[in-house]
Amino acid sequence: MAAAMGQSLLCGAWVLFALLSFVDATVLFSTLPRTLAVEDEIQNQVPAMGLAKAGDDHLVIRWVLNATAQEAAAPGLDASYEKVSLKLCYAPVSQVERGWRKKNDDLHKDKTCSKAIATQKYTSQGNSTVWRITKDVPGAVYFVRAYVLNSNGTQVAYGQTRNLITIEPISGRHASIDVAAAIFSAFSVGSLIFFLALENMRGRRSSGSKE
Repeated sequence: MAAAMGQSLLCGAWVLFALLSFVDATVLFSTLPRTLAVEDEIQNQVPAMGLAKAGDDHLVIRWVLNATAQEAAAPGLDASYEKVSLKLCYAPVSQVERGWRKKNDDLHKDKTCSKAIATQKYTSQGNSTVWRITKDVPGAVYFVRAYVLNSNGTQVAYGQTRNLITIEPISGRHASIDVAAAIFSAFSVGSLIFFLALENMRGRRSSGSKE
């Protein structure tokens, strides 16, 4: 009986430990302070206001501890800050009727920011990165969010851009295919003209020989 009671206590302890671990691992977005200022800029060959092309254009992203946090916070506010994780996030307009992009306050269930851009070491002076928009990014309206991580990789703060960017998806056709198609089309037209001219010459010769 004592052995059975011991096993029950052990199982109970494991269940309690698992529950505490789950609660500790759960991070709610609504509880995170907004301590970073984040800006982005589109780099493209043909400037277009807020418009970028997947696979071609680049995003320049800059982040820094915002002035409000620096002034209002006590020294050591960012003592636990280790890294900054930059993510591309769907804007609310691109989440409508799309469950796979749905926002959730529990960051483990949140699908808003599914595209990782970069992870950088935290510094109060800030940092920046240039990211080429990958070909697999769907066409949608986006913003950039930066999560501050502690030594355990847990989100402890954040910041995000105020402006929105629209990304056009890749068309699926490579430029070389278009060039090849144009060459083939020109060759086909040239061949057709050549054969028509040849047939015309043969017709004239046939008419001349009959006369």
